[in-house]
Formats: sequence, C-alpha cells, structure tokens
Amino acid sequence: MSILVCGALAYDTLFAFKGRFDSQILPDQLHKISTTFLAPSMRREFGGMAGNIAYSLSLLGERPMVMGVVGEDFEPYRQHLKRNNVDDRFIRTVPGQYTSQCFGISDKDGNQLMAFHPGAMDFATDNHIADIAEPIELAILSPGGHQAFLQHSRELHAAGIPFIFDPGQELPLLSAEEIREIVALANYVAINDYESELMRERAGLTVDDLRQQVEALVVTRGSKGAEIYVGDSVHLIPRVQMPVKPVDPMGCGDAFRAGLLYGIKYGLDWKVTGRLANVIGAIKVATHGCQNHFFDWNKLRQLYQEAYGEPWPL
Repeated sequence: MSILVCGALAYDTLFAFKGRFDSQILPDQLHKISTTFLAPSMRREFGGMAGNIAYSLSLLGERPMVMGVVGEDFEPYRQHLKRNNVDDRFIRTVPGQYTSQCFGISDKDGNQLMAFHPGAMDFATDNHIADIAEPIELAILSPGGHQAFLQHSRELHAAGIPFIFDPGQELPLLSAEEIREIVALANYVAINDYESELMRERAGLTVDDLRQQVEALVVTRGSKGAEIYVGDSVHLIPRVQMPVKPVDPMGCGDAFRAGLLYGIKYGLDWKVTGRLANVIGAIKVATHGCQNHFFDWNKLRQLYQEAYGEPWPL
C-alpha cells in the first residue's frame, strides 16, 4: 500500500550576491527602489514540499505517490522523480502554465529576497483523492494551494485515509476556522516551533489543545531537536550532530517528514520514528538543494547509532 504525498512541486532558482543588500539599498529611498544585484553563482533545483518529501521516501525504499499540479516545463523534474521510483501518475500537467517557481537571492550576511510564482498550483483543486483507485495507507497534506488544502483534507477524511496535516508556509493563509477544521479531520499534525506559535495566535490552539485532538503532534525546534506528543506522553528527540558542517537548511523539514511517514507506516515506536526523522534531516542539511542528498540503510543505521548511542532496533 502506498504513501500519498499531496502538495507543491516547484523549481527553485537561487542566486548568491557576494556583497550586502544594504550597500545598494538606500533607506530613505525605499519608495522608489531600482537596483540590480550582480549574482555570479546560480543554482536551479527541484523543490516544492511534495517533491522533497517523496524524494527522501524513495531513498528509504518506498514508492510514494505524489498528487500535485505542474506546468508544461515540468518534464525534466518528472524524469528525475521517475528515476527515483516516485509514482507520478497523479501529477497533473496544466496546459499553458508554468510549474510553480521560487526565485531567491541571498547576500553575504544570509539575508534573502524571494519571489514566488504559483503557476499551475492555482489549479490544484482539479485533483481529487477519489481519482486514485488503489488503496492508500497514509497521506501527508503539505502546502499546495489554499483551496486545495481544504478540499483534500475533507476528501482524505471522507475516504478514511489517515493523514498528517503539515501547514508549512501556507498556515498564514488559513483562517482560524479553516485551521480548526483541518486539525479536527487530521490524524497527525507536524509543525515547527514558529508555526506552533502561529497556531496559537491565529486559531487559539495551544500545543496542549492540539495534542488532545490528534493521535500525535510533532513539533520540530531546529537545533533543539523535536518533540512528539502522544496522548499524555512527550518524546524529546535530541538533534543529530553530523561530522560535516551544515551547508543548506532548506528542505530539512521535508526530509524529516519522510522519516515520520515511514515510521507511522511501519508502526515504529515514536521515539525511534523521531530519531530516524532527525537523522534524515541532518543528512539533508549537509548538501546543497532539497533533492541532492543520498543515503542508504547502511548509512542510516551507522548515523543512528553514532547519534543516539543505540543500534537501529530493526
């Protein structure tokens, strides 16, 4: 039985400016900015949360199914997913549209300027869970369009498919009522520490409120590791200290979620699941881009034991 990943697929085009933005932006002229940043380096990466999660799941030996919408420029990305054993049958191409695009430039201090073009993602409601005939064991609902978020949460619940609600950067677009509705439909919630505060501010849902409504609440806290709330218990999952220096945090949370999905599918202990997810996230941050890292089970077992002082239990 398959894991279904719903959400965005995108191209990420990233530029690096060797200076500082404030050297070319005059504070008293912000109302009429016209400037160019020379960017001698550029990377174009496969991205979008659905694609990132599916990629790491494939490294775990799964054949995840992705549901999303893309434009006519998607073919190189599609071939990449196929090479990595991702089921692309429910990735719908919208004629006359581009695949979602994210353009970003960073300066030497790590400041970023970003632009996002949703493109085909505006048509995400054309996809329906009922289009999938074969059985789905587990799903994750990640950002892929405001209305699609609502539609697919309702459809997953109606189909009896357990799913993780992973609001990500789309959380600010959801109203308090919409957040509370999706939480009520979901089996699991996965958020970071900032999103947990946003949940409280926007929907009045504290960590204690959330943990009482779902089977498990997962809160990632960056360098502090993660917390997994199950009933009245909380599992504290320490961070993984990699032997190499982190180079790119983008996509770390998506890699982490692949570990969560794997653990839930195979009924692993929550502490083991959280540790596995942390190890995969740590592997990702040691590589530029969201889908360029690699691991196999031998590497995972080794890193798991080095990080937690215990052998991989299975």
